[in-house]
Amino acid sequence: MKQRLHRVIACLALCALLSGTVPPASAAGGFQDVPASHPAAEAIRRCVELGFFQGESARRFGVGHSITRGAFVVAASRFFGWDTKNVTKTPTYSDVPADAWCYGAVEAAVACGALSSQSGTFRPGDAITREELAVLLVRALGYETIAALAQDLATPFRDVRTNPGYIAMAYDFGLVSGGTRNQFSPNEPAAREDVAVVLMELYDKLRAPAARSIGITGSLEGLADLTGYEAVGISAGKLMCAGEPAVPVTMDAAKTAALREAVRQAGAKALLHVQGGPTALNGDTAETVAALAAAVEDGGYDGLMLDLEKLKMSQEPAMTRLMKALRPALNGKPLYVIADAPAWDGTVYEGYDYGLIGENADCLVLRIASYADASGEIPVAPVEPLEEAYYVLGELRGAVDGDKLALLVTTGGALYLGGREKSAVSQAEIRKLVGADGAREYYSTRYDCAYVTSVYDKQEAVAWYLNDRGIDARARLAGLFGVTRLCMADLNDLPERTPEA
Repeated sequence: MKQRLHRVIACLALCALLSGTVPPASAAGGFQDVPASHPAAEAIRRCVELGFFQGESARRFGVGHSITRGAFVVAASRFFGWDTKNVTKTPTYSDVPADAWCYGAVEAAVACGALSSQSGTFRPGDAITREELAVLLVRALGYETIAALAQDLATPFRDVRTNPGYIAMAYDFGLVSGGTRNQFSPNEPAAREDVAVVLMELYDKLRAPAARSIGITGSLEGLADLTGYEAVGISAGKLMCAGEPAVPVTMDAAKTAALREAVRQAGAKALLHVQGGPTALNGDTAETVAALAAAVEDGGYDGLMLDLEKLKMSQEPAMTRLMKALRPALNGKPLYVIADAPAWDGTVYEGYDYGLIGENADCLVLRIASYADASGEIPVAPVEPLEEAYYVLGELRGAVDGDKLALLVTTGGALYLGGREKSAVSQAEIRKLVGADGAREYYSTRYDCAYVTSVYDKQEAVAWYLNDRGIDARARLAGLFGVTRLCMADLNDLPERTPEA
């Protein structure tokens, strides 16, 4: 699974159309209108070196000039690796006939959803506008559904009237910015040098190497290969406050010792994973800090992974005090904090100052809200929907450094029997459901989540869960925000990797 995540993030870069790191080259160095001091000089050099598009001539790149819609789609086809040969023989647009120089790229863009076929004309010779650039890139990345939902989210731009969701996403990904603080200038032509910068920014995000991941375990049985993990939380403690704060040990000492050894042999930090709810913060902060620090030290752990769930606004002051005091008490040992993330369409827990946690923790792991609707023929209960992941990362953009963030990935699923929620299910139980007679597997591109209809205990069953495809989709989205870590909620119950063709 870990190797697949690394491969996916690397391959996505080859499918993206905007910049990345390449060896120094002189391909763009000969442009007389691109002095070395120009802000876009490096992006132009790389864009030309990678072959996405060239200068207007051998000596001039065309700084300040626009790029046509046809030329940009050709560049996009090169960047994303679209098949421009095996396309429809019937033109989609009346002004792009089959013998047009950009025909293959345009039809490939339509086929992959980057272009809409609703309009009868494409206008290949027109300059591509800043708005059109944002829309095409977000569609090419496959986020049309989320863009439709994001149209109601706030952006800093006052002059955006159409396609606000697409522009919001491109802005959140760091691909576009405004001409001024509050103006996006959507109808202005995109300058050639700005296109080079945008392409390189996206290319770098998609090519960024995956950071070492995180996970949680409670047993050696069925434990995944931990190679490449930076830290593993061992679920052996619980923060409680019955009169005074305490961290009782919940696992046999011999088992925790064996797990610590396995984690360390893989090159990862062995963290004490301590869970607790809102009442865990009822005690004196100094006593709570002392109890947590002692549990880490006495247990021989390399650091702490603190998981406090469902904190309401009234608990924020206590959580804030805890965060400020805990890091120094650990004497340099790493602190990882799991917190309920801001929710777009779910229950909101407001007891977390994410910025402050990010300042005081080595990593803030975000637990994404799930939601369910059992009113239809088939219950819809996606696990951590991709749109929620987008909302969370967008809300925290600028508040917490992406290098300090990780998404918590639930490896189990939600089971419904007869249209009613029954329980959480493990990957092992999901595999049994999939293997039952008459079972049918599906993948919802709407939520980037898998589900299966089957029979369980002689009842009609529906289970929603994340398979490796769904996990890859979350890794890809996170990477666009500069977040390259995932935290696997159960390293003893990961989904099986789908063999690659």
